[in-house]
Amino acid sequence: MEILEGIEIIDLALYIKKEKTLILSDLHIGYEEMLNKQGILIPRHQLKDIVDKLDRIFSKVKPKIIVINGDLKHEFGTISEQEWRDTLKIADHISTKGKLILVKGNHDTILGPISKKRNIELVDKYKTGDLLIMHGDGAAKEKDIKEIKTIIIGHEHPAITLKEKGREERYKCFLKGRWKRKNLIVMPSMNPVTEGTDVLKDKLLSPYLQGNLDNFEVFVAADKTYDFGKIKNIK
Repeated sequence: MEILEGIEIIDLALYIKKEKTLILSDLHIGYEEMLNKQGILIPRHQLKDIVDKLDRIFSKVKPKIIVINGDLKHEFGTISEQEWRDTLKIADHISTKGKLILVKGNHDTILGPISKKRNIELVDKYKTGDLLIMHGDGAAKEKDIKEIKTIIIGHEHPAITLKEKGREERYKCFLKGRWKRKNLIVMPSMNPVTEGTDVLKDKLLSPYLQGNLDNFEVFVAADKTYDFGKIKNIK
C-alpha cells in the first residue's frame, strides 16, 4: 500500500520506489538483555524474528540502499554483549541486500565502534531526492528542509489500541500528517518485543508530534496494511 505517491509500506518498512531505498526503524537490538538484567525473563528470539521479517520484506523488494533510521541498538551508554553479537549479524545480513546506512538515534550514543567494525556509513540524517530521513528525537533545522517535501522519522514507535467487548489489542502503525508545510511520516518500531506508544492516549515525545494530531492518518501494520483514516475519526 502506498502511504504517499512513490512511497510504499512493506510490512514495518518503507520503500522509496524511485530511489530503490528501503527504510527500517528502531530495531533496539539488545532490548531483551536489558530486560533480563532487570529480572524480567523473556526468551531471546528477537534476532530470529527480525531476520525472518527482513527476509519477508526482501522477498518483495530489491533495494539498492537500506537505511536504518535510528536506534539500531538499545543501551544508551554501553554496548552489551548481545548488542555486539546481534547488531553485527543483522548488519552483515542486511549488507548482502544493498548498501547499509545508519542514521543515529537517541539510543545510538555509542554506535561508532559497531559501524567502524563493518565500515558502515553513520550519519545524523539522510537525504534522498526530496526526502529527509532522520530519527525524530530532535527537529530538523530550517536549512535542512528548504528543498524537502517529505520528512520520515521513527523514535515514537506509534501504535493504536483497539477495544471490543472488553478486549484490547495494540497494533503498530504508521502515521501520515503535516509538519511545517511538509509531509511527515512516522514509522513504527521494527522491534518484535515492544508494542509501541498509543497515539490515541499516551504522551508523545517527538518535537514533530506536539501539535494537534487529529488530522494525522493511521495505517495499521498487521497481517497486511489497513488504512484506518484520521485519528479524530478513530477517537
